[in-house]
Amino acid sequence: MEPTRELKSPPSPLREEPSLFEEERKEALTREILVRVADKWTLLVIFALDEGEMRFSRLREKVEGVSQKMLTKTLRQLERDGLVTRRVHAVVPPRVDYRLTPLGESLGESVCGVWLWVEAHLDDVERSRRAFDGS
Repeated sequence: MEPTRELKSPPSPLREEPSLFEEERKEALTREILVRVADKWTLLVIFALDEGEMRFSRLREKVEGVSQKMLTKTLRQLERDGLVTRRVHAVVPPRVDYRLTPLGESLGESVCGVWLWVEAHLDDVERSRRAFDGS
């Protein structure tokens, strides 16, 4: 009686190292997310929503200088990325509330460090700008 041999299938391309295409896709997505996160309006919306759920009109007041169109666009992008949830109330006039998701809250915590750095070094940056502009 012959010993049984284990039959091995050839390696599947799905189990191999990530393809160059997959690496390029991830790299492009990483850049896209970084650009979105670093956007002025995104940072200000996340900072405002860190206070909790907020109506669109209140959010627009908190994010000074943002147009209704730009706020709507920013909120849609954040919702698509899973950072913000949108809740529509069935009332007249319509009421829409926005809130950070847990993913959005974690981004807010990361952004908070940058915000604190800016506040801590604001005077240093202003001095540097004056010195540079004076030369």
